[in-house]
Amino acid sequence: MALSSPGAGNVGAAPDATAADPSAAPPAPGPAPAPAPGSDRAPARGLLPLLLVGNSAMYALYIGVAGILLALQVEDIDPANKVANFGLIAGVSAIFATVFNPVAGALSDRSGRRNPWILGGGLAAIPAMFLLGFADTILLITIAWCLGQAVMNVYQAAITSVVPDRVPTGARGKASAAVGLGLPFGSTLGALIGAAFSDDYRTGYLVFGAMVAGAAVLFTACTREERLPARAPLPVKAQLAAFASALKDHDFRWAFIGRALLVLGYFAVSGYQLYILQDHTVLPDGMEPEAAVAIMMPLTSVAMVLSTVVGGYLSDRFERRKLFVGASALLSAVALVIPAVSTSWTAMLVFAVVNGLAFGCYMAVDTALVTMVLPAAEDAARDMGVLNIANAGPQIVAPFIASVIVSVSGGYTALFIVAAVLAVAGALAVRPIRGVR
Repeated sequence: MALSSPGAGNVGAAPDATAADPSAAPPAPGPAPAPAPGSDRAPARGLLPLLLVGNSAMYALYIGVAGILLALQVEDIDPANKVANFGLIAGVSAIFATVFNPVAGALSDRSGRRNPWILGGGLAAIPAMFLLGFADTILLITIAWCLGQAVMNVYQAAITSVVPDRVPTGARGKASAAVGLGLPFGSTLGALIGAAFSDDYRTGYLVFGAMVAGAAVLFTACTREERLPARAPLPVKAQLAAFASALKDHDFRWAFIGRALLVLGYFAVSGYQLYILQDHTVLPDGMEPEAAVAIMMPLTSVAMVLSTVVGGYLSDRFERRKLFVGASALLSAVALVIPAVSTSWTAMLVFAVVNGLAFGCYMAVDTALVTMVLPAAEDAARDMGVLNIANAGPQIVAPFIASVIVSVSGGYTALFIVAAVLAVAGALAVRPIRGVR
């Protein structure tokens, strides 16, 4: 899932990206500068619900397409090599997610605009999903999904940059909770729609594309954007140096490492969820794997909603971001061990709940933490794009690692163990951060 991130999103990344509006006229001389990210001004009325809608549509596409429809499409073409083929498609397409995140973020910083890229990326999801539905070879699926990842990451990074731009520091826990709630709501919707269109994935793809396009139109129509000061273009070499400079910041670097480790473990497992239910889990008689996904996802989503809201609120209340991030990462490791020691359907249901509690809290609070360790407020979107490499980058590695582990070990148990170890490492990575409690 380009969950992403989250993010990242991703993530989701899963796979984020923001970019400049090339058609926008240069700002008139002497306008009052827009408030710097993190100002004390309250977020605009209705912004948080719109962030929820925008992120829910995005995650619905990531879960429904990458988690169900794409896996079924790949299996239909070449059942014997589905694990290797799916890993190849996911890995190559994640490269596009990684590239589009920071580049588009820098472009939007330069123009001072976000909404045009939310709208452009959202509308472009429709033709991208149309092409994906008509792909009938592994090569064509790879090309089409790369295009889908590209446009979705333009959309994702643009909408992610809204939080550091328009939400004051003291309210970012609530804003991050609104963003984080998009994951459980979108995941449930994506699983249900994906299962409903499992026999007609072409229509399902178009439904998901239309959802993202509609969310983009709604968000940009209902939110007023104040142009940030435009920045002069930088040479490509200078842009690459600027991206690298963000990772020189001590706290930002450790936040990046922690996110990358946890996301790597998460996507190594979640990307193969349908195949895990087919080949690892002992399902009740008569239950199809697609139906099992549609049962598990609401359970995970309810747990995510609970932990996202509670985690975001408590992290604001006690001003302890690191504690919640570390604890939720460790809980994720516990969740991943459960299906490693049992192949029963009950174990998968328990995994769904515990994993939802862990990941919901992690994404909500870690997003708030990240916005507080950005190296420079004026480069917020660019640096969020760099951080989103921690969402998209591991997705490049995860499918290949997962397919190798499954092939060598002959099953999915070892994959769960490796993912749990990565989650523990992600929890330990937040300890060196000094600027946030």
